[in-house]
Amino acid sequence: MVLPHPLPLVPAPVSAIAREGRMPITATTRVLGHAPAAAELLAAVERRTGIRLTPVETAPAEIELFVDAESSAPEGYTLEVGERAAVIGADEAGLFYGVQTLLQLLRQDDTGWSLLGADVADSPRFARRGVMLDVARHFFGVEDVKRFIDSTSALKLNHLHLHLSDDQGWRVHIDSWPRLTQLSSGTSVDGHPGGFYSKDDYREIVAYAASRHMIVIPEIDLPGHTHAIGVAYPELVEAPVLNDTLVADSQRLGQQLPEAGKPYLGWGVGHSSVRIHEERTYDFVRDVVRELAEMTPGPYIHIGGDESLGTPQADFDLFAERATEIVVDAGKVPIAWHEMGSAAGIAEGTVGQYWGMTTPAGAHAAEAAHFVERGGALIMSAANVTYLDMKYTEDFPLGLTWAAVIDVRSAYEWEPTAVLDVPESAILGIEAPLWSETTRTLDEVEQLVFPRAAAQAEVAWSPREAPDRVWESFRVRVGSLAPLWKAEGVKFHPADEIPWSAR
Repeated sequence: MVLPHPLPLVPAPVSAIAREGRMPITATTRVLGHAPAAAELLAAVERRTGIRLTPVETAPAEIELFVDAESSAPEGYTLEVGERAAVIGADEAGLFYGVQTLLQLLRQDDTGWSLLGADVADSPRFARRGVMLDVARHFFGVEDVKRFIDSTSALKLNHLHLHLSDDQGWRVHIDSWPRLTQLSSGTSVDGHPGGFYSKDDYREIVAYAASRHMIVIPEIDLPGHTHAIGVAYPELVEAPVLNDTLVADSQRLGQQLPEAGKPYLGWGVGHSSVRIHEERTYDFVRDVVRELAEMTPGPYIHIGGDESLGTPQADFDLFAERATEIVVDAGKVPIAWHEMGSAAGIAEGTVGQYWGMTTPAGAHAAEAAHFVERGGALIMSAANVTYLDMKYTEDFPLGLTWAAVIDVRSAYEWEPTAVLDVPESAILGIEAPLWSETTRTLDEVEQLVFPRAAAQAEVAWSPREAPDRVWESFRVRVGSLAPLWKAEGVKFHPADEIPWSAR
């Protein structure tokens, strides 16, 4: 029998030892140190407890926050809580994550609020720990995205992949192609309202994410998933190709089939493609990538590449090679879904995102491996364990089941380096995508994301062989997050697998 972790922390740290006793938290508790981390701590404690801690500029102080490059690995931190609390981050990100750990130690009992005594030394296993939010099938505004950033970065996730375009809508303004947002942003799946980000909106999201040490990765999905482009610029997109699965699913769901030039309100896939042999198509890609790159300080642009079922293979490979080179020419690292690994000449250094199953099917493993052969690396998003839009149970009201029914334990018990036959060093980390066909509001998104995002965060952050990196420990520790999530307004799903704490 594995005993629960003595400290209720998620993700499990590299080392965590519980001390006896607690450190009281009151309005007279003084906080000294790094301004952004201190501001984060003061605001979070006040939201949860109603207590406003006292910031000070000189010692002494009960809580001290420092950056020290020698203290740990990048993004790492050390934390000591006894009669006083000290959090030391190797860098600003490490200090931010140390503060998140400190907040998980905050507890209320009959005597008031206090911090559990602890000695923690911590740093991440993988540098790449991501989530994806699909704002194309259903649109989520700036404030919703900020809320999503807050709740996921608190779990030490550090990349936000924004799926900005799909058959149902185009969600970011591009000056050189203005009809994209004028004509192709107004609707979502099932005719629900749409929307788009102005350039200022997008910059605001990027800056807010950076303040939470999260890198934004914008995705424009190409050459398929491009029906919305054709609504605005018909000359760029082929006529829809209707496959048997699309027709059957549309009939079963009571959704319309795609028609050229009309907004598509269903969620079928594989019917759209840009015109591969038209030079104007590449003018379009070049302009969009250039404008996104100008607004995106992070190193990546995601160029899509999945489910291009209506595109002949030779055309698809040609497009993959040209589109990834366009991203390189713009000074960014291209990311593509693993299907683009079919292209022999995909740009060197392109990062592949594997979304096949934990047991790869067909050519998926070979396509993913080709990114590594071309000097790139891989992000693991195995759909049957990481896709946050899958149902928890067959009868759960939100989500789909095409990849799997994914309960919390299934989301937790997988190993990113065991899926593909590539060197472990080729795995940058993981990403947990949330596709939004069935989610109209952020509350609905959060029900699907939490607590499974916590499971993915632990897979990405915690040492593989750590004693507490086991289900029986995790289920108790994640249950202890309930009071914190409730205080932050996170609408998590109280899965029956988890013993949820009352306080």
